[in-house]
Amino acid sequence: MKRIFLIVLDSFGIGALPDAADFGDTGANTLASCAASDKLHIPNLTAAGLGNIDGVTCIPKTDTPTGAYGRMAERSRGKDTTIGHWELAGIISDDPLPTYPQGFPEEVLKPFREQTGRGILANAPWSGTEVIEKYGAEHMKTGDLIVYTSADSVFQIAAHEDVVPPEQLYKYCRIARKILQGKHGVGRVIARPFIGTPGNFKRTANRHDFSLEPPAQTLPDAVKASGKDCIGVGKIHDIFAGRGLTEYVYNKSNADGLAHTTHFAAQDFEGLCFVNLVDFDMVYGHRRDIDGYAAALSEFDRWLGDFLPTLGDEDVLFITADHGCDPGYTATTDHTREYVPVLVLGKGVKPGNLGTRQTFADLAATVADLLDVDLDTPGKSFAKEIL
Repeated sequence: MKRIFLIVLDSFGIGALPDAADFGDTGANTLASCAASDKLHIPNLTAAGLGNIDGVTCIPKTDTPTGAYGRMAERSRGKDTTIGHWELAGIISDDPLPTYPQGFPEEVLKPFREQTGRGILANAPWSGTEVIEKYGAEHMKTGDLIVYTSADSVFQIAAHEDVVPPEQLYKYCRIARKILQGKHGVGRVIARPFIGTPGNFKRTANRHDFSLEPPAQTLPDAVKASGKDCIGVGKIHDIFAGRGLTEYVYNKSNADGLAHTTHFAAQDFEGLCFVNLVDFDMVYGHRRDIDGYAAALSEFDRWLGDFLPTLGDEDVLFITADHGCDPGYTATTDHTREYVPVLVLGKGVKPGNLGTRQTFADLAATVADLLDVDLDTPGKSFAKEIL
């Protein structure tokens, strides 16, 4: 194959994994929650075989699926963006990245204060919108940075753009990234700029992630090393710490990311276009907005209907996710430990059931096979099953 489009619907889980109880996520099902909304209208995903996937009972099946379909289990010990994408790219993480349910220790905070010259507010797990409502006014008065985390392995810094311009905030994040190594090597340091006035704060699109470098070769590394193109759309550049990409662009929204994907599909490249659509997770999943999540899936489905006819004879499209974030799961507002779908579409793809794959890394092995690149991964390719 000449071109692979790999689209990650960030957080689109399809049902709790067998070990979900270990993560506090018993019964989570992102797709089922969305299926309860009258905003969900996904004829193209249904036609591809989404409802035919093992364990999916909340949407209709089709007798004539247009694609290959299956579900993948996460073998890594985590349910966050970094771990999920690394596994999609071929790396299984046996040990979870560090989390900080009690906030960050002084051995992290002291050098951060010293090197930024600013104080710290919050330092605890918080909802991103709630923490700026709680501490935003004090931050604007003092200039102290709002530092917080979540159930995921993240060090997040929120600052008002009028107090700390985004480029300055990014500098502070780079300082934190250098501090947070070794035993404190969190998956991501995240800049969370916001604007507005007390009682009316709003996060902006200037978020930026500073990820830990992958510990081994990834799919993007392998594609680039082979001399082929590897294009990152959305958070992909940040998730892989810039490694393995020959070109990249950030997204302002899902719609923007889909427009970028359409743009690259019109170009003559050879290799991988790796896309992340984060609004599903950031805007709808964490905010537990069922109707918003369902509407976003419907928006993607409409785009998919227009995109599929543009694929060439040697193009393959993979649609998957990196974890769950069930908008109907009220026990927490965090990610949920779920199976993710894998849908494979293209003129050369043989429709059929891929069953339950034991690791996301099977996808990496498959893409490597299709592009004829060498990748050292424990994943097992299903390329022969789809061609």
